Amino acid sequence: MRINSYRDLRVWQEAMAVASACYVLTKAFPREEIYGMTAQIRRAAVSIAANVAEGHGRESTGSFVQFLRVAQGSLKELETHLLLAGQVQVAEASTVEPILARCDSLGRMLRRLIRSLQEKSGGPDEEAAS
Repeated sequence: MRINSYRDLRVWQEAMAVASACYVLTKAFPREEIYGMTAQIRRAAVSIAANVAEGHGRESTGSFVQFLRVAQGSLKELETHLLLAGQVQVAEASTVEPILARCDSLGRMLRRLIRSLQEKSGGPDEEAAS
């Protein structure tokens, strides 16, 4: 399959699915969390897909890899917020666990894509040469 747009990337599609799931989850959060946990979870979730898209639009493979690393950081931030939401009982564990499982899968996809891009470009230091 030819990649013509970031929208063709499975990793972006999965990031969008995770973000959508987070929006659904946070709709049930208490109103007092609208500017707290709700906003943090949504912001981190959207950031993953946005960084994949922005990185894909860059001129170099090294820049793309760097944006994918930022997406990884946002993913870890999201996982942390989701775990905390379960611990402080803002969300039921049964609603958080499926999203965390998707986050785990998405993390593996991001790592594989980074590794693949680095191998094609000649290694992890390609961005320094750009």
